[in-house]
Amino acid sequence: MLPLILYDIPSNVEGTYWSLNTVKGRFVLGYKGLPFKTEWIEYPDIAPRMKEIGATPNKRPDGSDIYTLPVISDPNTGAVVTDSWDIAVYLESTYPEKPIFPKDTNGLIRALDTTYADQTQPAVAFIYLRVTEILREQCSEEHYITTREKYFDKKLAEFSPEGPVRDQHWSSLEKAFSTTMSWYDKTDGKWFMGSTFSYADIIVACQLNWLKKVLHDDEWRRIAAWRGGEWEEVLADVRRKCNIVQ
Repeated sequence: MLPLILYDIPSNVEGTYWSLNTVKGRFVLGYKGLPFKTEWIEYPDIAPRMKEIGATPNKRPDGSDIYTLPVISDPNTGAVVTDSWDIAVYLESTYPEKPIFPKDTNGLIRALDTTYADQTQPAVAFIYLRVTEILREQCSEEHYITTREKYFDKKLAEFSPEGPVRDQHWSSLEKAFSTTMSWYDKTDGKWFMGSTFSYADIIVACQLNWLKKVLHDDEWRRIAAWRGGEWEEVLADVRRKCNIVQ
C-alpha cells in the first residue's frame, strides 16, 4: 500500500502539527494504522498547491472559492479529499477496518461536531491570538493575522486583551468543557459511546490537542487541572489509541 499524503500547516511547536482541523485526519490515519506522509505548506502557498493537485475549494459566504486545509491525497485510489469531516468519511468508507463511525453513527457524530464547535466558539478569539505566536514563517503569521482581523473586524491587540474580555473567554471555555464532560459522565465507559471508541472522541481530543499546542504552558496547565486532570487524561488516552506520540 502506498502512503497517503496529508497536507498540513507547519509551526514551531513540538511535532510541528498544531491545527485543530488538520490534526483530525492525522488522528484517524493513526487509529486505522494507514501509512501516510505529511507535506507541510505555509499559508500563502495553500491555494496554488491545492490548485496544482486538483483539490476542491470551499466557498466563502459571498460564493467565491477559498482553498483550505486539511486535504489528503490517496495514490492508491487517486482521490483528493478536502475538509476534515469529508476526510474522515472517505477514510472510513475506503478503509473500513477499525471503524470510527460504529453502528451507523455518522449523523449523531456530525451533530456532536457542530454542537461542540458552537460550545467553544465564544473563546476562539483568544486561541487565534495564541496561534499567531507559533507559526513558523513570517509570511504565514502575516497571512493569519490579516485574515483573522478581517474575520473579527478588529485588530489583533483587540482579540483578547487582558482583563474582563480575557476573563470572559476563559469563562466561556470552561463552561464549554464542563458541558462536554457532562456528556462523558452519562456513559458507562471511558469513551463517548461507552466502551466503543469513535470519531466523537477524536473530535474532542483534537480540540484539546489544539489548546495544548498553541496556548502558553501555564494556560494549558489551567485547563489540564479542570475536573482533577480528566481532560489531560482524555487527550492522552485518544493519542495512545491513535498512535500519536507527540
